[in-house]
Amino acid sequence: MRKIVQGRLSVLKFESFKKYDDISHFVTTREGWISGTKPRFTGDHESDYAAFRRELAVACDWNPDKFVFPRQTHSDHVAVVTSANKNSTIADTDAIITNEPGMFVCVQTADCVPILIFDPRQKVVAAIHAGWRGTVSKISGKTIQQMIELFGCQPSDLIAGIGPSIHIHAYEVGPEVVSAVQSNFSNYPALLKPSLNEGKAFFDLWEANKTVLIESGIPEENIEVMGLCSFEHAALFYSARREGIDTGRMVSGIRLV
Repeated sequence: MRKIVQGRLSVLKFESFKKYDDISHFVTTREGWISGTKPRFTGDHESDYAAFRRELAVACDWNPDKFVFPRQTHSDHVAVVTSANKNSTIADTDAIITNEPGMFVCVQTADCVPILIFDPRQKVVAAIHAGWRGTVSKISGKTIQQMIELFGCQPSDLIAGIGPSIHIHAYEVGPEVVSAVQSNFSNYPALLKPSLNEGKAFFDLWEANKTVLIESGIPEENIEVMGLCSFEHAALFYSARREGIDTGRMVSGIRLV
């Protein structure tokens, strides 16, 4: 992981993507925004997010119309973006894929897990938003399956990065989540740690999503976990659990050059 200043913004980069000169990527922090203290990138009104998108575009030295965001609903819906169907916001979707150069596919998070995937052989990229619902429904596995079926990707070629999100020590969940994890992960004892509160447990989103990526065929050595907790690092990241759901959002984005 590297932290750099890009334009006005402090952004993080995955080391595993560093050697590839045919992609560009970023993970924003809370540092550097001038349009407000609670950046958002989708909303009911363009005025809610337009200034922040412009700032992001300036920082990336790229056209603001080339950033594509899903309107996230904690679903397992995956969309493919092309120049023919491109819209700056994709409704009711939590993962987006493209094989066309020039478009940043992006997700926004504030404790949920952002995952970026790159296929250096077939030249395909994906951005995934995985909260607990997306994690237990294995949205990253469904994204990889679409990459296989539509673009001929081989999971063994894929490079994946898991970005800043809430870590197990700060993520206590209730019986509904515990039951869903137990039903969907055979290694659930490694993902759930006991809580002193009856019926609750601490859930490891990082390890759960890494499990899904490995189950989908990505070699473990091709998966980079940034290892930064959004709840713990208050000066660097927004956290819905720490600050409430009205807080700002980090953006994770990737494009083919």
